[in-house]
Amino acid sequence: MRCTIIKMAHNMFRTGFLVRATHTLLTWAITLTLFLHNTDLRRCEERGELLLPALFFLLVVLSVLLYFAISLMDPGFVLTDTFKGVQGSSEETESMLPQSSTPRQRRCGYCLLQQPMRAKHCQTCKRCVRRFDHHCPWIENCVGERNHRWFIIYLVVQLLTLLWALHIALSGISPSVSWELWVQANGFLLVALGAIGVFSVVVVLLLGCHLYLVSINCTTWEFMSRHRISYLKNCGDDDNPFDRGVFCNLWDFFCICRTVIWEQVYLRNTLNPV
Repeated sequence: MRCTIIKMAHNMFRTGFLVRATHTLLTWAITLTLFLHNTDLRRCEERGELLLPALFFLLVVLSVLLYFAISLMDPGFVLTDTFKGVQGSSEETESMLPQSSTPRQRRCGYCLLQQPMRAKHCQTCKRCVRRFDHHCPWIENCVGERNHRWFIIYLVVQLLTLLWALHIALSGISPSVSWELWVQANGFLLVALGAIGVFSVVVVLLLGCHLYLVSINCTTWEFMSRHRISYLKNCGDDDNPFDRGVFCNLWDFFCICRTVIWEQVYLRNTLNPV
């Protein structure tokens, strides 16, 4: 536990510090603006009704904690050759898979490790990542096998926070006798409202895309680069060897916390198509 905390702290200051600091400062600046202006939060505080302000504050804290968790955790880096220490050597495992049905395992040209199926080398992180989805500049980390589900949970929490903040900001907009006075009176809230609106649209699009891809058991990288990926380019346009149906895909993604040997899944589904 202590080693994990030290490693996460080292990662925070090694890469992406500016991105994470900017995100955190912007989050708390908007939150402070909503609390200080004459919004529903402020009016609840003045009436002594602290439940809603406390719940909103805790939701913001939860979103920040999830942000740091997914941005600092290991997304599923490939540390050794495929399957070593799990099922014998990678050569033994590979020899058990018919090469006519399963694409030969590829050795990464950068880190020289044998990549498991669905892994990809990230040029930014300079590591191979299992079930690579994409490198996210927002969190300055890859989204992969270990943190993908937490990334989606974070998006859900962030969306709830943003929608609530949008309602709070609108509740604080006050009328005025002239356009200039109206802008002066509501300037900070308008800036906060604009930022919240932009982030809300981005999060809605990200969440919708990721939920769709998860429901068909496909990653962003596979969806965008299907024609260049060895184990997919020979499949039909509508064929996905990893798709087990929407319910099973969602259940496996959110509820099954284990490393999947995708070569076996690929082999089973290609030899026994439904």
